[in-house]
Formats: sequence, C-alpha cells, structure tokens
Amino acid sequence: MAISRKDEARALSADEHALVEKSHHPAVQELSDADLAGLVKLLRERRDKAQAEAHRRRREIRGKGAPKGAKPSKADGGSQLKLAVLAMAMRRLNGEAERRRQLAASVSLVENARHALAMKQKATPAGPEFNTRTAHKGMRAIANQRAQNLVRPMELGRQRQAAKVAQAKRDAR
Repeated sequence: MAISRKDEARALSADEHALVEKSHHPAVQELSDADLAGLVKLLRERRDKAQAEAHRRRREIRGKGAPKGAKPSKADGGSQLKLAVLAMAMRRLNGEAERRRQLAASVSLVENARHALAMKQKATPAGPEFNTRTAHKGMRAIANQRAQNLVRPMELGRQRQAAKVAQAKRDAR
C-alpha cells in the first residue's frame, strides 16, 4: 500500500524526512552517482536502525524482551510505519541505481559494438583473392583410420532377423 507524504513526514524525524524526500521522483534523478551512493548508504543505515528498533519493540510487546524504558511498549505502529517508509525509500533508490547501471551497460554495449565494427572494417583485406568464387586450396579430406567393414548390411539384417525368429520359436515352447 502506498504511504502518503503526509504520513511519511509524521513518521520520520526532520533529518530522516530530508533524506527520504531526496528519494522521490524528480529529486532522485537530479542526484549525481556519488550522491546517490552516499544517500543509499545513509538511508540503509537508518532503515537498519529502524528495523532493529521495530524488532525490539515487537519482542517487548510479546513479553520476550526486557523493556528499554521504565515500562514496556504497548504498540509499535509508529516504528512499523517508519520502517515501511524507509524501506520504500530504499526500494526507490535501489531502482534508480539499477536503472542507471542498465543505462550505462547499454551505452557500453553500443560503444563496444561500434568499436568492433570499426576494427572489422579496418582489418578486412581488399583484393581479388578474397571472397572469390574459386576454392583455392580449400578444405582437405582426412582419410578414415578405421578398418573398413566388409560385411554387407543386408547380411547383418538377415542374421539378426533369423536370430529373432529362432528366439521366438524357443519362447513359444
């Protein structure tokens, strides 16, 4: 489910909100690659911290963990919302980083293909001896090293059929 920006602002602190705002659409595309990598690192740290806090609160509510404050937490809706907001921001940033990686790979592929074509065109020999319709030396046949089978295939088939008939007669007894 989508989380509105109003809910995001309510769930996050001011500095976290500033980081998450940079992960939204128009702002994320204006970031440089280095800024994007730095933002991913910062946001991942915040998300991991919120995840640990939400996990601790859930354990506290179930009675499995010691309370952090004077009395145990009664609800963890706020920590769950904060975790969801930070996780969505991480997903947006990872998507943008992957989009940029694929774009760079595509550009690199095109450049490599053009370079390979230029090299091929430069290396192609020109002259009448290339790609003519005569064989020149061509391929040479390699003599078969196995001994030739002198038994006629028809004789082999006749013997095989005779063995089948004899076996069938024995089986019928």
